Amino acid sequence: MLSSRRVRPRRTPSPVIRITHWIGALSMLAMIGSGWQIYNASPILPFEFPAWATLGGWLGSGIAWHFAAMWVLMAAGVVYMGYGVLSGHFRRDLRPVGPRAIGRDMAQALRCRLSHAAGHYNAVQRLLYTGVLIVALLTVASGLSIWKPVQLGWLTWLFGGYDVARRIHVAMMTLIVAFLFIHIALALLVPSTLFGMVFGRHPSAAPEASVQKGAAR
Repeated sequence: MLSSRRVRPRRTPSPVIRITHWIGALSMLAMIGSGWQIYNASPILPFEFPAWATLGGWLGSGIAWHFAAMWVLMAAGVVYMGYGVLSGHFRRDLRPVGPRAIGRDMAQALRCRLSHAAGHYNAVQRLLYTGVLIVALLTVASGLSIWKPVQLGWLTWLFGGYDVARRIHVAMMTLIVAFLFIHIALALLVPSTLFGMVFGRHPSAAPEASVQKGAAR
């Protein structure tokens, strides 16, 4: 008698997630560089960003790059959000877990002992990804409030006025930059996740299956 057991293949990001991820990443880099160019025209803190880190070369060009990248990012974001809700991706993969699980995984991460299973989001990842989605929404809202302070006066008022909204916008962008550094570092530590996000499959080309054979008398 022969018996066999198939192991479910590890999940990889769907094409929608991969495409919107890379479009969003490139758009975000363009928005950060152009945003720093816009910031340098009227700094609100006692420093300016170096010219090599900015995009546009001058204020008008920086604004043009910022708005162009903004529309691309918003389009990718709408597709991603719609897919995340309709496919159950948000509910299944990104729904935050309890504080006990977050504390446990955070402690393991700080000791560099946090294991990663492909296709599974641990508590730290869920917290980071959920947090950056909230930050991204605040970044868009605050950006719109300082772009159209008259037409969207109610939104500017909710943020406490133009000057406060601008400071919030800069703070949210700073959090996004910090997230990108953490995200890239984690991707380099677990390169199989980067491979899956680029190629849509895992480095191992062989199917994961095990067959057990035995004879019955």
